[in-house]
Amino acid sequence: MSVPQVRLFRAFATVGGWTMASRVLGFVRDILMAAFLGSGPVAQAFVVAFTLPNLFRRFFAEGAFNTAFVPMFAKRLEAEGPAVARSFAQQALAGLATVLVVFTIAAQALMPWMVLALASGFAGDDRFDLAVLYARITFPYILFISLAALVSGVLNTLGRFAAAAAAQVALNVVLIGALMLAETGLLAGVVDTGAVTGAGESGLGYGAMLVWGVLVAGIAQLWLVWRAAARAGMPLTLVRPRMTPALRRLAAIALPAALAGGVMQINIVVGRQVASHFEGAIAWLWYADRVFQLPLGVVGVAVGVVLLPELSRRVRIEDHAGARDAINRAAEFCLILTVPAAVAFVAIPQLISAVLFERGAFTAEDTAATALGLAIYALGLPAFVLQKVLQPAFFAREDTRTPLRFAIWSMLANVVIAAFGAMLIGWTAAAIGSTVAAWLNLVLLWRGARALGGEVSADARLVTRAPRILAASLLTGVAALGMATWLEANAPTLRAPGLAVIIAASAALYFTAATRLGAFRLSDLKASMRRGAD
Repeated sequence: MSVPQVRLFRAFATVGGWTMASRVLGFVRDILMAAFLGSGPVAQAFVVAFTLPNLFRRFFAEGAFNTAFVPMFAKRLEAEGPAVARSFAQQALAGLATVLVVFTIAAQALMPWMVLALASGFAGDDRFDLAVLYARITFPYILFISLAALVSGVLNTLGRFAAAAAAQVALNVVLIGALMLAETGLLAGVVDTGAVTGAGESGLGYGAMLVWGVLVAGIAQLWLVWRAAARAGMPLTLVRPRMTPALRRLAAIALPAALAGGVMQINIVVGRQVASHFEGAIAWLWYADRVFQLPLGVVGVAVGVVLLPELSRRVRIEDHAGARDAINRAAEFCLILTVPAAVAFVAIPQLISAVLFERGAFTAEDTAATALGLAIYALGLPAFVLQKVLQPAFFAREDTRTPLRFAIWSMLANVVIAAFGAMLIGWTAAAIGSTVAAWLNLVLLWRGARALGGEVSADARLVTRAPRILAASLLTGVAALGMATWLEANAPTLRAPGLAVIIAASAALYFTAATRLGAFRLSDLKASMRRGAD
C-alpha cells in the first residue's frame, strides 16, 4: 500500500473511531430514552423537536456551507498562506453567524407552523403543544453546531481530524447525563413543562432534560473545536460581517449546495409527515434510524470528512491518477464495512431491536415495528455511504449544481413512494421511499461523475474485490440468521449475551471469509495502521 493510501486509510480510521465512540454513546442514550419514554407522546415530541435544528444544520452547515468553504479555505491556505486563510475563515464565520442568529429568532415566532410542516399528524392533540415548546428550546442548537461544523472544516483542512471528530461525543455525553439526572428526580420542579395527555410527570421530566441538554451540548461542541483550532495555530475570532468578494463567491457556490441539502432534508420531512399519521411510527423510525446510523455515521462521516480536502488538493495540482485512487480506495473502505452491516440488519433486525430497546416502556410491538424499519433502511445503507464517496468529486471542483439536480430527482421519487405508498401499506412507505431515493441518487451521481476526467471510474482492484466483499457478507448473514434462530428457539432469555456472541462470531467469520476470498488482504490492514508512514 502506497504512502498516500496509508495516510488516507489512517485518516478514515481516526474519524471513524471517534464517530464510533459517539455512535456507541448514542446507543446508550437511545436505550435509556426507549426505556424511559418508549414510543409515547413525549418521545414523539422530542424526536420532532430535535429533528428541526438538525434538518437546518445540514442545510446550513455540513450540507452546504462547508461543502463550499473547505475547497476555498484549502486553496487560500496552500496558495496564500495561513494569515489569508485565517482571515477568510473569520469572514465566513461572521457571515454564517449573522444569518443563523436572524434565522433562529424568526424560527421562534414561526415554530407552530414549522412543527406542522414536519408532523401535521400532531395537530389537534397534546403532542403538538409539547413539540412546539421543545422545538423552541432546542432550535438555537443550530447556531452552535453550524459554527462548530465550520471550525471543524478548518481543522480537517489542516489535517487535524481527531479534534473535530472527538467533539461529536459531547452531544451524547450531555444527553446521557441529562437522562440520568432526570431519573434522579432532583430537578423535577425546575424542569416542569406543563401537562400532556398520556405522559406521566417523569416522562415530562425526561423530555425537558433532553431538550435543555441539546442546547448545552451545542455550546460544548463549539467550545471544544474553537479551542482545538487555536491550539492548531489557527485561532479564530468573531469579526464584523462584511460582504467581501470572497464571501460573494462563497455564497454563490454554497447556494446550490444549500438547495441540494434542503432537497435531501425534504426526504426526512416526508418520512416524518407520513409517520406522524400513524401512532408510534415516528418513534419506531427514529429508533430504527439510530441503529442504521451507526455504520452510516462511522463510515459515511469519516469518508466525507477526509475525502473532500484530499480531492480538493489533488484537483488543484491536477493529480488525476491520485484522485482516482483516492475515490476507489474510499469506495473499497465503505464496502468492506457497510455491506456486512447491511446484510446483518436485514438478517437479524428483530434480535438487534429487542436487545437494544425492549425494556421499560418499550414493548414487544415496538420491537417488531422498529425491526421492520431497520431492515428496510438497511437495504439502502451501501447507497447512502457511497454517495459520500461520489459527491466530493463534484464539490472539489466547486460544482454544487450537478448534485442539486440529482437530489431533486431522488426527492421526487421519495415523495411519490412515501406519500402514495402510505395509503396502501402504511408507515413503512416512508422507509421504503428513503431507501429507493438513496439508490436513485447514487446511480445519478455515478453517471454524472464519469465525465470528470476519468477520475470516477472503478479500477481493477475495486472491480475484483467488490463481489468478493458481497459474497463474504452474504455468507456471514446466513450464519448470523441461523444462530439468531437457534437462540430464539432455545434460549430467548439470553438474548443480550447471545447477540454479543453472534456479533463476535459473525465478525470472525466475515474476516476469515473475506481474506480467504480475496475481498481484502491482511497486508493492507497492517499497512493502514502503521504509524509514521506519512
